[in-house]
Amino acid sequence: MEKNQNLNMTIDDGEPFFCHEMSVNFNPMQVILDFKSITPRTDMRSKDRPVINVKHNVVMVDPFHAKRMLQLLNKVITDYESEFGTIEKPKAVAKAEKKMAKGQKSAKKDKKTVSSPSYFG
Repeated sequence: MEKNQNLNMTIDDGEPFFCHEMSVNFNPMQVILDFKSITPRTDMRSKDRPVINVKHNVVMVDPFHAKRMLQLLNKVITDYESEFGTIEKPKAVAKAEKKMAKGQKSAKKDKKTVSSPSYFG
């Protein structure tokens, strides 16, 4: 006679997460993807200083799976662009980059160091 066994399982889907920045690192055994959401907040108790809320979701995969993710992402982007058109840099980002580059050129003349935000890497 066969015994019928049931399996109870729960799935934790986690919270939805909008990523503003991403960094990628690696070691010999894994590729580390660090997805970040950086949000300025207003805190009535500290009017003199802004409050920045930083959330991280870190995903670690082995190099083989990282390469498979790259292939899958490339296919999805190719399919997206064939259906909706070429993905282009938003005009606001291009304008901000141009402004930062201009500021960096003038800072080099003034021998000042200017730090600029990095987007995705």
